[in-house]
Amino acid sequence: MQIAFHIGANCTDDDQLIKSIRKNAAALEMEGIHVPPIGRYRRIIRETVQNLDSPQPHIDVREKLLDAIIDNPHHTERLVLSNSAFLCVSNRIFEGASFYQLADEKIEAISRIFANDELELYLAIRNPASFVPAAYMESKKATFGAYMHGMNPNDIRWSELITRIQALAPNATLTVWANEDTPLIWAELMRELSGVDPLTRITGGFDLLATIMSKAGMQRFTSYLKSHPPQSEAQKRRVISAFLDKFALEEEIDQEISIPEWTEALVDKLTETYEDDLVTIQQMPNVRFIAP
Repeated sequence: MQIAFHIGANCTDDDQLIKSIRKNAAALEMEGIHVPPIGRYRRIIRETVQNLDSPQPHIDVREKLLDAIIDNPHHTERLVLSNSAFLCVSNRIFEGASFYQLADEKIEAISRIFANDELELYLAIRNPASFVPAAYMESKKATFGAYMHGMNPNDIRWSELITRIQALAPNATLTVWANEDTPLIWAELMRELSGVDPLTRITGGFDLLATIMSKAGMQRFTSYLKSHPPQSEAQKRRVISAFLDKFALEEEIDQEISIPEWTEALVDKLTETYEDDLVTIQQMPNVRFIAP
C-alpha cells in the first residue's frame, strides 16, 4: 500500500491542506485513495508509535493500525494522512537545545511500521524568522529563553533535520516545500499528496489563496481564469503572483515578529541563512523539492 504522510512542520498550513484534499474524498475513494478524517488516526498513530518497543514490529501492529483507520484496507491502494505536529508538539521543538530532537524516534517508528509499504513523507518548512515566533506563541511557554532551551536560532537548519529523516526512514521518499510558496503551489501539493494525475480536476485548489486575498481580488481572479485559461502550471502561478501583488491582504501575508529581543538585523540574518539552506535542500539527493 502507498502511505502518504504529511508530517509537518508545525505552524505551516494549520491542517488546511488535508481539509482541502478531503473535499475530494468521495471522488478519490473511487480511485482506491482513502483520505480519512484526522480524528480517525492521529491519536491511534501517536499511541502506536509510543508503544512500539520491538526493533521489528510484528505485522499485527500494522494490520491493527490500518483496521482502525480504514473500513476496507484491502480495497485501499493509497492512504493519505496528515499531522503537522507529528514530529513533536510546538512547545518541545527545541527540547535538549536541539532542533526537533524528539522527531527521531517517531520517524524511525513509522518507518518500521510501514517497512513493507511504499512510504511517502511530506514536509513543509518555514523561515525561522517567522517560524520560531509562531511556534513560541503556540507553545504558551512563559519566556522565550525557556522555550529555546539554550538553542541559538542562528543554528536552525532544516537540511539537518531532513538528513536525519532520510537516515531514519531509508525506505521512504521525501517531498519538501517552503511554506512561503504554498499560495502558488497549493493545487500541486493537493495532487501530489493525494497521488492523482496532474490533470485531474480537484476541488479546493484555491482554498489557501482565498484566505490571503481580498474578496474582490478573488472574484476578479476567478473571472480572469475563466476568460484566460492558463496553458500550464507555470503560467497559472504567474497569474496568481500578479493578483497577489495587487489584492493580497497584508495582515495575512506579513506576520509581525513579536519577540522583543529580536532585532531587524537578526531577522535579516535568519532569512539569509534560511535562503541558503533552501539551496542546500534543493541539491540534496533523494529529496523532491516542490518550488514555484
